[in-house]
Amino acid sequence: MTDKPVTAFVGDSITAAGAWQEWFADVDARNFGVDGETTDGLLERLDALIESDPQTVVLLIGTNDLAERRGIERIVRNIESALVRLHQELPDARILLQSVLPRGREYAENIREINRHIWQFAATQRVHYLDLWPAMADADGELKADYTDDRLHLNEAGYDVWLSELRPAFERVNDLPPMSRPIRLPDLSAQ
Repeated sequence: MTDKPVTAFVGDSITAAGAWQEWFADVDARNFGVDGETTDGLLERLDALIESDPQTVVLLIGTNDLAERRGIERIVRNIESALVRLHQELPDARILLQSVLPRGREYAENIREINRHIWQFAATQRVHYLDLWPAMADADGELKADYTDDRLHLNEAGYDVWLSELRPAFERVNDLPPMSRPIRLPDLSAQ
């Protein structure tokens, strides 16, 4: 058992390959990254994530849905459903949602659209949003060549850039008070 706050890093193979405990030594880092993970898979695994009772959830998901030719609406709806459930089940947790990373240019427009929707929705759920697109995308909307060897997964330089964006956002989120519980109005009908 540790006294460090639990932080769940959630996502696909990009998250799964992260050395989270090494990179974030001040927390009890739990890696919920799964190779090939989609938003459907995330929804199926939410119970295990919730059972870990994290104080902070860091989420990066969506790119594998595009490879499986899932529509924008379904991807966005699944991410929104996950955020709503996390907010309901973990009302005091801080949630940091990251934009879907760029990949091949053929996906760029769809990724921009997904990111626009989840950015707008995040604010309605008191979820913090980290836009990684400016740091990671080239002018064509593709993952910058220096950050990948296969147009999808991050190489060491890609992880360095991601961490340079993620660390300050993570610190800001953890410096804030926990998310507040939903307001519950008293039942005045009995009076």
